[in-house]
Amino acid sequence: MTGPKPTPRPRPAVTPAAIAQRTAPPVKVPVVDVTEEQLASATAFGEVVDGMVFVTDGETKVEVGPARGENALETAARQHYETVASVERLHARIAGADMSVKDLEDALRATRGHVEHEHGVGDLAALRARFAEVEAEATTHIEELKEQRRAAREEATGHRETIVAKAEEIAAADPETIHWKDSTTQMRALMDEWKTAQKDEARISKDTEKALWKRLSHARSTFDKARKAHFAQLDKANADIAGTKEDLVAQAERLAETTDWDRGARGFKDLMDKWRSAGRGRRSVDDALWNRFKAAQDAFFEAKRTASDAEDAALAENVPAKEAAVEAAEAILPVTNLDAAKSQLRAAQDKFDAAGMVPRADVARLNARMGAVEKAVRDADDKAWNSRNPELEARASGMVAQLEAAIADIEAELAAAEAKGDAKKAAKLAENLDARRAWLQQISGS
Repeated sequence: MTGPKPTPRPRPAVTPAAIAQRTAPPVKVPVVDVTEEQLASATAFGEVVDGMVFVTDGETKVEVGPARGENALETAARQHYETVASVERLHARIAGADMSVKDLEDALRATRGHVEHEHGVGDLAALRARFAEVEAEATTHIEELKEQRRAAREEATGHRETIVAKAEEIAAADPETIHWKDSTTQMRALMDEWKTAQKDEARISKDTEKALWKRLSHARSTFDKARKAHFAQLDKANADIAGTKEDLVAQAERLAETTDWDRGARGFKDLMDKWRSAGRGRRSVDDALWNRFKAAQDAFFEAKRTASDAEDAALAENVPAKEAAVEAAEAILPVTNLDAAKSQLRAAQDKFDAAGMVPRADVARLNARMGAVEKAVRDADDKAWNSRNPELEARASGMVAQLEAAIADIEAELAAAEAKGDAKKAAKLAENLDARRAWLQQISGS
C-alpha cells in the first residue's frame, strides 16, 4: 500500500519483557471459518508500512505488529475474526445459561481484554459496539444470577433455621412426656436433613452456618444426655421391679406346695395384689417372671381343685340322707298344728345335721329348702303368739274405749252443727266420724 505514513503507536520502553510481548505470536484460539468477503471487508481497515501492520480505528491508524508472510493483512484479519468469534461465543454461553457468576465474570474479563488489546485488522468500532451489547447482556445476566444465588442462599438459610428449630423443640420437650423412640428417630432424620442440605442446597455464609451448626449440635447433645439419663433411670426402675417380682415368684412357688387350701388361696390373692402394685418393668423380663408366677398359681389351684373333687366324691354319699331329712321337713307344710309341726321340724333338723357334709354344689340347694320350712314354722309361731298376747289385747281394748269416746263427742258436735245449719263444719265432722268408725271396726275385728 502507498500513501502518507500513519501515526505510529507510542512505543513502550525497550525491555526484554516488552520485546517478548511485541514479538510473541497472539494467543492461539480455535480456527474460525472466514469467507473471502469477510476477509476483504476486514483487510480494508489495514495496511502495511515499513514492515509493520497498521489498522484504521476511526481517524487514527494504530500499529498492530510486524508484518508476517506474504498475506500479513489477511493473517491479521483472521486474528480479528477470532476476537469477533470470542465475543459471540461469550454471547452464546450467556444465552445458554451454562455459566456460574464467577465463570461468567472471568470470561467477560478475558473477552474484554481481547477486545481492548486487539491484535487484528478489521472494523474495531463495530467490534467494540458488539462487545458493549454482549457486555451489557452479560452484566444483566450476572445480576440475575447473583439475585438467584441470594434467594437460594436465603432459602437455604431458612431451611437450616427450620431444622435447628425443630431439633431445639425436641430437645426442650418434657422428659416425663416425651416419646423417646419417635423423638430419637426425628432427631436422626433432622441430622440427615442437615447433611443433605449442606450437600445439595446453596452455600450459606460461614458465620451463619457455624452459628446454626452450634445450635444444632447443642440441641442434639442436650437430647442425647436427657435420653441417656432417662434410660439409665428406667434401667434402675426396671431392676427394682424385677427384684420385687422375683421375690413374689419365689413366695408363689413355695406357697404352691401347701395343702392348706384356705391359707393358700388367701396367700395367692395377697401375692396377686402385690404383683399389680409392683408396676411394669422390661417386657421380656416381666413376661418371663409372670409365666413362673402363673405356673405356681395354676399348680396350687389345680391341686386344690383335685382335692376338692375327691372330697366332693366322698361327700356325695351323704346327699340321699340329707335329701330325706329335707323332704321330711317339707311334709310339715302347710302348718296346721303348730306344736306337732315344731316337733316334726326338730326331728327333721336332727336328721339333717346327722347326715353330715355334702358336696359344695348341693349345700346351698339343700340349705335353702330346709330354711324355707324353718321360716314357715317361725312365722306360724309368731302369728299364734301375737294373737294371744295380753299386752296387745290390753292395748287394743284401750284404743277401743278411746275411739268410742271420740266418736260420741264427734256425733254430739255433728248434731250441733246441723242444728245451726253450718253445712261446711257438718261435712268435715261427718268425714272425721266415718274415719273413726272405720278404725274402730278394724281394731274390734282384730
